[in-house]
Amino acid sequence: MSTSVIRLKPNDYIHVLDNNKNVTRVIIGPTTYTKREHETVVEGPKRLIMIKQTCYAKIENPVITRDNNPVFDEHGNARLRWGDQEIRFSRDPFPLYPGEQLIGDVTELSVIPISTAFKIRAVRDIFNEKEEIIRYAGEEWLIKEQGTYYPRIEEEKIGEIKATVVKENQALRIKALQDFIQEGKQRYAGEEWLYRETGAYLPEINEEIVGVVNAITITETRALQLRATTTFVDFYGVTRKAGQEWLITFNIADSHIPDVYEEIVDQRVNIVSLNNRQYCVILNPTDENGKPRWGERKLVKGEEAFFLKPGERLENNIQNIIVLGEDETLLLKARESFVEGKDKRKAGDVWLIRGPCDYLPPVEVEVLKQRKIIPLDEGEGVYIRDNETGQVRAEIGKSCMLKANEDLWEKELPDNVEELLANSNTGDEKKTQKTTTTRDKTRVVTYRAPFGTAVQVYDYKHKVSRIIFGPDLVILQPDEEFTVLSLSGGVPKKENEVTTLALELGPGNMSDKVEVETSDHARLRLLLSYKWKFEFDKKNESECSKIFSIGDYIGIACRSMASRIRAAVASSPFERFHKSSADIIKLGVFGIDKETGLTRESVFFKSNNLLIAGVDVQAVEPIDQRTVDALQKSVQLAIEITTQSKEETHRHLARKKDQIAQGKLERQKLIDEIEAEKKRTELVRLKCSTEIVKRIGELTSEAYAKFESAKIEGKTLVEQSTHQAKAHIIQEESSIEEEKLKQEQIRNHLKKLNDLEIEKARELSNIECKKFEQIVEAIGCDTIEEMAKAGPEMQTKLLQGLGLQGFLITDGNNPINLFNTANNLIGNVSGPKIEENIKDEDF
Repeated sequence: MSTSVIRLKPNDYIHVLDNNKNVTRVIIGPTTYTKREHETVVEGPKRLIMIKQTCYAKIENPVITRDNNPVFDEHGNARLRWGDQEIRFSRDPFPLYPGEQLIGDVTELSVIPISTAFKIRAVRDIFNEKEEIIRYAGEEWLIKEQGTYYPRIEEEKIGEIKATVVKENQALRIKALQDFIQEGKQRYAGEEWLYRETGAYLPEINEEIVGVVNAITITETRALQLRATTTFVDFYGVTRKAGQEWLITFNIADSHIPDVYEEIVDQRVNIVSLNNRQYCVILNPTDENGKPRWGERKLVKGEEAFFLKPGERLENNIQNIIVLGEDETLLLKARESFVEGKDKRKAGDVWLIRGPCDYLPPVEVEVLKQRKIIPLDEGEGVYIRDNETGQVRAEIGKSCMLKANEDLWEKELPDNVEELLANSNTGDEKKTQKTTTTRDKTRVVTYRAPFGTAVQVYDYKHKVSRIIFGPDLVILQPDEEFTVLSLSGGVPKKENEVTTLALELGPGNMSDKVEVETSDHARLRLLLSYKWKFEFDKKNESECSKIFSIGDYIGIACRSMASRIRAAVASSPFERFHKSSADIIKLGVFGIDKETGLTRESVFFKSNNLLIAGVDVQAVEPIDQRTVDALQKSVQLAIEITTQSKEETHRHLARKKDQIAQGKLERQKLIDEIEAEKKRTELVRLKCSTEIVKRIGELTSEAYAKFESAKIEGKTLVEQSTHQAKAHIIQEESSIEEEKLKQEQIRNHLKKLNDLEIEKARELSNIECKKFEQIVEAIGCDTIEEMAKAGPEMQTKLLQGLGLQGFLITDGNNPINLFNTANNLIGNVSGPKIEENIKDEDF
């Protein structure tokens, strides 16, 4: 410093170096220090270090003290613990001696809050007062005591651990970080367990909280399924083996906290509830020891409620008891051999149970099918197959019940037959169309043959056919098939246009277009219509079978007729054919009868008994354009003449009708105006009448309303007064009743207080009596007597010891007859008598 005089304030200090001795000393204020020439101020002035009650400071290279005073060496230097540190707490302000250093700033002491612990690690070995090592370097521990934490130089704070609050239905999953003993139980590193107690939990130094485990609520209808990950003893004291599964139900606990060795398989295992009309079959049932019986079945009938244990499952879920009516049967099959009543069933046996009854199938029985009686009307049937013989029969027209060895048989039909049956197309001009309707193949195939048709059915097993004439119902036996007809259709005719099952017998018409050429090469197109029918004896089977001998009878007949017509037209010129086309065509089709020489009326095909009874020419169209133009011109001219004539006629009629209508319209106008004037007059009259009625009604209503208002007002005042009087009466009665109840309550209260005082006095007197009795009993009568005699006897002995003949005790307030007393004292009374008097008087 530049000056040699240093003024130190209170709580200031400096370091002064004596250059001659090379010694540094500390000078603390308040003082005025004069520096000498051989001295140097090496540090300061600085403030003394002051540590509050809630703070501490860490000093490096602390000074060695003895009796709280620093120790100096022979040279005057403060002796230090070099390389060491020291923590100083609240004390008087102090300076730093040469070599000492303050590490950091003065630090506030840490407070350990509630439910908190400080994690401490030893940085060096810690010794106790006996120089024994109590903590080794690197060892860690917790300080849990609530209050101020005073650090030590041998330890360091490495963290804080807060307590975890364990609520109801919660547990902490804890893991051991290293081997240690907890409450007499060995814990190994990596081991996990649960802490279940409610409240705040502060883990130990060797413990780690993995997480919070919440309890799973268990109800009467819901259980918890668990699996053991290793062999252990669970919370309920049951030994569980690794991989074992079990249920926690409401009977065991209403909530469960999964242990560390428990794995949740299903958190929602629902109860299986059966009513008295239900049953179920449990697969792999569990025995009393909890072991599943694999491959077995167990029948459970209601009313019952239970949980499926691990490994168990329901077969076909919950089922209702089978109720059979009078028209029902049950087809059963034995899974294994067993005895049912008096019947011995072998594995694979099939039998029927007929209703009415309730049936609960045992576990040895498999229910194949529940059957009902098949009601069949006339014309209805089903195909039934005998499973033992393989034969198929048709049951028609009566209700039937299948036997145990019988089953319904499905009859397959070709696709085209299925379509025809579904669409029921029977006309020869209609084509079959696909449909989505499905046929019950077990039902007997039926087909309604329309009137005037025939259907052929072929039995391919017996190789015979039969023909059914409509109207009739065709029923197919199991081995029969329909004969499908493919006929020509359209105009002109095309093959396979119509597919049908029924052959129309006629009479009917069929149309066709035929192109012909005359002898003078005029080409024409003819539209022809043929009348036809089948003519045969229905009682003659050979005649009947001929009608199906030709499949496409329409196409063959039309082609035959067309060839005959072409031949007949080819031999005639156009002019002749134009004049007599019908006769030429009939002659070509039917020919000439050799006996009469006249044109025949029909032609008969013997191969299939088809009769063509007539032919009609519906149209003749020339194919050549010139012929068409000529015919068109002549036709147009004739049409124009006819059209003009008809136009003039209709124009005249229209003018006539117009005049008549005009006259009627004028007349109607006049009539309507007259009627309108009459209605207008009537309207004015009605308006006047309505206005009068309206005015009278208004006045009447107003008067009546005033009357009713006054009446209601008066009635209301009367009722109001009545209600006010009643209210006043009720109010007064309530006040009286309230006062009465209040007085009654006061009286009851005083009575109870008096009773309590009496009872208290009685109890106190009883207590005093009992106390006195117990004291007397404890002391004894002899003792009391001795106590009573002890006082007088002592006084007598005292008087005898003093040599007194008598004594008198008075308080000076009461007068005493001294004469009598003196006489008594000096009288001729013996000593013993005086003693007796004294005793009695004293007592």
